Amino acid sequence: MIPLSVLDLVPIRVGDAPADALRNTLDLAQHCERWGYRRYWMAEHHNMTGIASAATSVVIGYVAGGTSTIRVGAGGIMLPNHSPLVIAEQFGTLESLYPGRIDLGLGRAPGTDQATLRALRRDWHSADRFPEDVLELQAFFEPVQPGQRIRAVPGAGLRVPLWILGSSLYGAQVAAHYGLPYAFASHFAPDALFDAIRIYRERFQPSAQLDKPYVMPGINVVAADTDDEARRLFTSIQQRFVDMIRNQRGQLSPPIDDIESYWTPAEKVQASRMLACSFVGSKASVKAQLERFVEQTGANELMASGAVYDHAARLRSYEILAEIGRG
Repeated sequence: MIPLSVLDLVPIRVGDAPADALRNTLDLAQHCERWGYRRYWMAEHHNMTGIASAATSVVIGYVAGGTSTIRVGAGGIMLPNHSPLVIAEQFGTLESLYPGRIDLGLGRAPGTDQATLRALRRDWHSADRFPEDVLELQAFFEPVQPGQRIRAVPGAGLRVPLWILGSSLYGAQVAAHYGLPYAFASHFAPDALFDAIRIYRERFQPSAQLDKPYVMPGINVVAADTDDEARRLFTSIQQRFVDMIRNQRGQLSPPIDDIESYWTPAEKVQASRMLACSFVGSKASVKAQLERFVEQTGANELMASGAVYDHAARLRSYEILAEIGRG
């Protein structure tokens, strides 16, 4: 199996506070480090009562400070929400504190709605400047040039590795043009996965950071000791996606016995399409599904998200996945 990594949206469960979610995140990261996962990423979302990672760089520092070897990073920072200088300073600080362990994945979507974007003091059209902002951010991590008036302190000369994130062909083209590794958000938007990977590989231009294409699809994994148990645990994620369709974003719900009673036929079709890159079942079942997916995509690495409601069951899911990764 190829290298495995973790995408943690720091889910806040029904009945919990953000502090509970953050403590669970650190505990999961510490377990994943022992189990041999390569990276542990968190993502920027705002104004969402079910996600506790809005202050993404702060949470990265919390997790990096509680671990010692696993790479920790953003999957991602929504660059239109920030000035490149501020992100360079934040991640330069993280790299200074935890050298050689920090990743910076960059997304073009705002990760929120228009009203919240205004509250962030950003312009909806900031996304149009994404390629230029990536270059500006990259430059802040380079050694300071003679006469350079503005520099990231810390940040300059640290060359924090950048990734481009995407769920469409746009991100694939940016990643290919700049010669950066590419993470595709197939854990919630899989429709363009194969076309995006193809375009990225066809158009890739080697860079100082990367000499050949490197693709990491995002996937959902819920593993348990039996197929039935895993399918029941997966209903928490299915409910979350149905709630998104209903524009009723909230906290992570406990699993239910009958998901068919929760969604309408139309919602089932839409949610199932969004969750097409989900691998659910026992160790043997998930292993077979992942092997097919890796063969189909030629992925270099997989990043697994698994918003299981019960923390012990969530730990067990990632433990089983790690066992699959070790063969």
